Amino acid sequence: MEQIASFTINHLKLLPGIYVSRKDTIGKEVITTFDIRMTRPNFEPVMNTAEIHTIEHLAATFLRNHKEYGSKTVYFGPMGCRTGFYVIFAGDLSSKDIVPIITELFTFIRDFEGDVPGAAAIECGNYLDMNLPMAKYLAKKYLNEVLENIGEDRLIYPE
Repeated sequence: MEQIASFTINHLKLLPGIYVSRKDTIGKEVITTFDIRMTRPNFEPVMNTAEIHTIEHLAATFLRNHKEYGSKTVYFGPMGCRTGFYVIFAGDLSSKDIVPIITELFTFIRDFEGDVPGAAAIECGNYLDMNLPMAKYLAKKYLNEVLENIGEDRLIYPE
């Protein structure tokens, strides 16, 4: 079998950031998959499932209800390695194009108060595995350390 593209990225050089993971064409529409890398692979501890799960619920709810991006959001979900998330948007987009919406998203998570959407037994298969305080902490860390002054080294995969 051929190695998939995401496994060809040197994860020892990969910094937290926003990267175009792939672009696919479905019919006449291009969809862009982004790597929302929150921790440095193989250097920092990975995120725990409770905060990942909380971020996933908040992000999916926020994006699908967003005035501009609601109709463009195809998917938001965690990476198996627990170092970040994938988000798929309709459109031929660059990493730089989505910095504003990702900043808005993580600001929403950082500032969120109340019950996590979909965090009830009737709505979720693992509703007890949530950690809002840690999700908020990680959102703040990502905003401060990555998004506030994001440069090319965090928008384009390393060679």
